[in-house]
Amino acid sequence: MNPQEKTYNTQNFTVLSISYEKANAEVRSKFAFFDEHVKNFVNEIHDKKLGDAFVVSTCNRTEIYTTASNYMSIAEMYCKSVDVSLMDFMQFVNVIKSEEALNHLFRVSAGLESQILGDFEIIGQIKNAYHRFKKYRKFSNPYLERAINLAIQISKRIKNETGISNGAASVSYAAVHYILKTQAQISDKNILLLGVGEIGQNTVENLVKHVYKPKVKIANRSFEKAEKIAEKYNIPQIAFDNFEEELKATDILIVATGAQTPIILPKHFPNGKETLVIDLSIPNNVDKNVTENKAVKLVDIDELSNHIQETIEQRKKEIPKAEEIIKEMTKEFLVWEKKRKFAPNIHQFKSALKNIEDHEMHNFYRKHKYIEVDDMKLSEKMIQKITNRFAKYIIENPLRAEEITKLMNDILVEQPKEEFNKKHQ
Repeated sequence: MNPQEKTYNTQNFTVLSISYEKANAEVRSKFAFFDEHVKNFVNEIHDKKLGDAFVVSTCNRTEIYTTASNYMSIAEMYCKSVDVSLMDFMQFVNVIKSEEALNHLFRVSAGLESQILGDFEIIGQIKNAYHRFKKYRKFSNPYLERAINLAIQISKRIKNETGISNGAASVSYAAVHYILKTQAQISDKNILLLGVGEIGQNTVENLVKHVYKPKVKIANRSFEKAEKIAEKYNIPQIAFDNFEEELKATDILIVATGAQTPIILPKHFPNGKETLVIDLSIPNNVDKNVTENKAVKLVDIDELSNHIQETIEQRKKEIPKAEEIIKEMTKEFLVWEKKRKFAPNIHQFKSALKNIEDHEMHNFYRKHKYIEVDDMKLSEKMIQKITNRFAKYIIENPLRAEEITKLMNDILVEQPKEEFNKKHQ
């Protein structure tokens, strides 16, 4: 057994969480953890024999998941890595322990703790973060391995068996969802996106994901930033100053710029061409008067937010179903953990039964010169059933595990041994 194995259990499992619930974006950014921190952080934990930990850091949360019995030492090491004071860290952190920590991991993975209920992006981020840490780890951690795999299964089941991710719940996805619902032959429409900040980038990603080969162009005041997005998604970009000319051929205009006053004005739509305009900016970057042109349809962030709110209310109704799945699979995990704890006892018991089987089979073969395959299968099945009964009993009665194991060993191993010795004295 690994010298650190004893720390790998639910009793010592802890989550140190800084999230949007307690810390605003500026505060969260102070505690962000980057890939370049991983190697030194992991190695230091192992050099000091503290156990194990990995960190998930996203725009909405930074969380340390650890099986170390002394989680404060992990917190100190973490603060040193990201150059913040432990006092600052403790001011914003939530410390969650044991089964509650396990439940938190599963709830986060299932999108129940996301800023937007049912946002499943986090499970991919947890999986990637864990694999980055695993690369540098010196010891295996079957506990974390099993917990992460179960978190992935829970996420999949909740996504497939509940409606918790149905509908449009982010502004960028809501915009694309609206387009898909209201526009025919979407692949033929010319789409222009102004602004490639976070919302703009998410909108591009959703367009590429949900529309087959969309005819989308992008423009941004910073040409370099637009160039990177254009390369990433293999879509054309235009110079920002040329957007007025481009509008003449645009069917759908999406505005996600960060100007303080409207930049899209009624004069930009003189030709009566039907155009859907979606304004994702705060404050509005599209003049409300553009709708004086009957060919222009304007949808702003307030209208999309109403759709989002309806979606969230529908998603909330699915929470009990999701929680039931988490409860069921957590129970399975805890049974596995107990079985793992008593694995040596169970193995010892099964080995004793196997020895008896081997002895009886040998005697039978010596006498009859054959053994039916079906007899062997039945014997194996019986051994497994009896072993399962034994395992169930010691798991449910952990205080008697050693006593029962010794008793069974006396009956199945020591007593036959004594009888054999007396017989052959």
